[in-house]
Amino acid sequence: MSLPSRHALVPFVSVDNMMRLVLHIGIEQMMADLAAEIEADFRRWPLFDKTPRVASHSDVGVIELMPTSDGETYGFKYVNGHPSNMKKGLQTVTAFGLLADVATGYPLMLSEMTILTALRTAATSAMAAKWLAPKGATTMAMIGNGAQAEFQALAFKAICGITELRLYDIDPAATTKCARNLADRGLHLVPCNSPEAAIEGAQIITTCTADKQLATILTDNMVGAGVHINAVGGDCPGKTELHRDILLRSGIFVEYPPQTRIEGEIQQLPDDHPVTELWQVITGAAQGRTDGRQITLFDSVGFAIEDFSALRYVHSRLKNNDFHQDLDMIADPDDPRDLFGMILRAGAESAV
Repeated sequence: MSLPSRHALVPFVSVDNMMRLVLHIGIEQMMADLAAEIEADFRRWPLFDKTPRVASHSDVGVIELMPTSDGETYGFKYVNGHPSNMKKGLQTVTAFGLLADVATGYPLMLSEMTILTALRTAATSAMAAKWLAPKGATTMAMIGNGAQAEFQALAFKAICGITELRLYDIDPAATTKCARNLADRGLHLVPCNSPEAAIEGAQIITTCTADKQLATILTDNMVGAGVHINAVGGDCPGKTELHRDILLRSGIFVEYPPQTRIEGEIQQLPDDHPVTELWQVITGAAQGRTDGRQITLFDSVGFAIEDFSALRYVHSRLKNNDFHQDLDMIADPDDPRDLFGMILRAGAESAV
């Protein structure tokens, strides 16, 4: 009698389990942990496979794959960006990701990444600001109070010590939502009626809007000396938030130039305009902020290594707990050459 076929079970982290894991660790603690993991991987940046994300664009949005590997583990994320979804009551961004063992090609984990992407995006923003923002910054303007806003706020609180958050959104209901969600989180919240009011007194300015257009959320005359700009919303061709003149006055820091020149704020500039890669600042190969009056700009578009770091972090937290379920998703017969026989044996067993 044939032995029953073996099954390679793959841990799957559902949305419910991701929320449980986040609440178990604590939102601020998890973002601090993620920032540390991402920074550690940025320090070994040259080891990774790197490519701009593979994008399929349409008139209403984009669907992308974001792969990378450090030679031992492979990871990818599937993610979409559909700004019009909000009008339909749907998420603008959804995502899932996978880790695999390079030695065998077998998956190690499958996970939701809609929540995890929000966490890692905010963690990366705050990590960059730790290296680039003016020392002692305590006030941040948050322009765009949608799905990412609370994550950004708490990451900057946990990692950079921000104590005051000045909120503005073109939709007042979004600001109300954001202020409600952040109540009793240890931040002084200041809802504002204009972006100009929001940036008053702010040492850090975060822009995170959703519309797929060449927008001007910040004009040149709004930005004074010495601030750090965390530009999160410009993340695909034809979608920007900052006036071009701001870029010309700023020291610009990016994740991966071949991707950022396609998708980031710097798509407005010539391809030879100088930028600094963030990993070089972290490793000491390049300088970050040069003086107190410099405008620093983190042109954030999100890169696969950040998702890889986040997936590996989650995978490391799945031991001896129930924050996942096992999926039977890899056919693994006793004899690797006998996949067909595995089907026959399953039919025989079900007939008994």
